[in-house]
Amino acid sequence: MANARRGRSPLKITKVEAFVVRTPNDNRPSADLIEMPPVGAMTGGFGLWNRLDHASPSRFYGHTQAVLVKITTDQDLVGWGECHAPAAPRVHQMVVSDLLAPTLLGQNALDVEPLWEKMYSTQRLRGYSNGFYTEAIAGADIALWDILGKFTGQPVYQLLGGKYRTKIPTYTGIGGATIPDLKASALKAVEQGYAAVKMSLSKGPGTNDLNRALSVAEAIKGKAQLLVDSLGGYKLYEAIKVGRELDKAGIGWWEDPLTPDDTESYPKLADALDTAICAGEELSNRFQFRDLFANKSVDIINPDVCRAAGITEMKRIANLADVHGVLWSPHVSTGTAPYVSASMHLACATPNFLIMEGGNIFAGPLGNALLKQPFDWTPGYATAPERPGLGVEFDEKELKKVIAT
Repeated sequence: MANARRGRSPLKITKVEAFVVRTPNDNRPSADLIEMPPVGAMTGGFGLWNRLDHASPSRFYGHTQAVLVKITTDQDLVGWGECHAPAAPRVHQMVVSDLLAPTLLGQNALDVEPLWEKMYSTQRLRGYSNGFYTEAIAGADIALWDILGKFTGQPVYQLLGGKYRTKIPTYTGIGGATIPDLKASALKAVEQGYAAVKMSLSKGPGTNDLNRALSVAEAIKGKAQLLVDSLGGYKLYEAIKVGRELDKAGIGWWEDPLTPDDTESYPKLADALDTAICAGEELSNRFQFRDLFANKSVDIINPDVCRAAGITEMKRIANLADVHGVLWSPHVSTGTAPYVSASMHLACATPNFLIMEGGNIFAGPLGNALLKQPFDWTPGYATAPERPGLGVEFDEKELKKVIAT
């Protein structure tokens, strides 16, 4: 153990496990949770605005799901990671157990980046570079960084080069069926301490009224800034027309106005508008972001650490964005503490970080309720974790309640 304390002793990986977590944990089959619009569903707009709906992804009937990855070493150091797995989480679980675990078992857990390359290369020449594959790699990679931090007694941000900031600004989502409801939701968030709030604009049926966003922007003008998210709701000619109205309203950013595969249109839209274009949550590796930057497609990116192959790849993406003068904001939608904590450590350790998604995520049933030591999360900002590794220590009794069987 003396060598271990000096950082010279290898940590042999002895076990790699993946657990599906769900709330509410009603043991319903995952397939029963998938909620989709009917085939042929339309946007519901007027005239040419009424066309096939591309902006309504699968939903999950009020359930939240994720996959936790637990890596154990021969010196009893344990690391926790997470895969972004809101749908079909057993796929991620199987990729971890059947593909990544054999790659990792017996290896030195301290070789974090070489192990990332090995995991990524297992299917690289078969054409796998995103989706379930990189989401599964993310879970294992985050767990390895957690182990490295615990081994050295340092928080992950220190291992990434140190922190640029102690307080991490955050934004929250707002909602409401009517414009007055939306205004009230936005003003309440501002009163709580948020300097930025986000709402849907043509993100599925019933949200394609531009006046909703313009009214909220006016209501919080001078107090906070509105961000809007369209999740691929527009074609280029539509987006330019709508975007010019957003320019007048001083919108902070327009997230995913076009579908992620409309790569030719993004540079044209970014060039046509003053409002910052934000995209990237759907992308999974630095090569995809390289092309995004080379074409000057965006002003801000919002990659997801549990989708884009973990901390190792996310640090590269953030650095690459910095080279191109692009700011970045961690995408944090639904998940547990490793997901949020990994995002926080990256936010601390990158100079071009802007703001982080999350609202009050630690208040949910998969947040501080599962931890022995809660995270400090105040409306409008989060505090950098100072405990070794990710700073996540699960209460095994509470965790067991949300593990799906």
